[in-house]
Amino acid sequence: MLNGTSFKEWRRHLLIVLGCINIDLALREEQLAPLTAESNLMGIESEEITQVKCFIDEIEKHFARNDKIEITSLLASLMFMKYKGKRNVREYIMEMFHVASRFKALKIELLEELLVLMVLVSLPTLFNQFKISYNCQKEKWTLNEFISHCVQEEERLKHDKSESAHLTNAFKDKG
Repeated sequence: MLNGTSFKEWRRHLLIVLGCINIDLALREEQLAPLTAESNLMGIESEEITQVKCFIDEIEKHFARNDKIEITSLLASLMFMKYKGKRNVREYIMEMFHVASRFKALKIELLEELLVLMVLVSLPTLFNQFKISYNCQKEKWTLNEFISHCVQEEERLKHDKSESAHLTNAFKDKG
């Protein structure tokens, strides 16, 4: 579905579909060879091809995102992500790094160390002992080391969480 934020993805899908039906060349090449009887453009005339290309170019003008807006949106996503414990911590960290990897397409490089710290800050108070331990160390962890330690901490927290049941007896009074 094309909306104000999905133009790049929509265009990529459109080009894939047009490529599957063998008419994407008209959108990728500026000047096409003249049509001949042997040309196989599935019945689309040269004039129609030009109109399609112009139409898609016009759509791009209206829906192409401003890089500043996309950067701001991605940064806000990273800053406000919080781990809520609904899934495992590894999946959460990978989701954060996936969001961060989208900066590369915008020619912005975020240091892995900064991302590790952003994940650390986003962990709930349940991980406070882990956060203190990390901050007291001189060494900095790589992403893989960080994920490994977080998973170990999550397992430790699950193991330490003790379940308790309370039993209450009520006696019926006879009289």
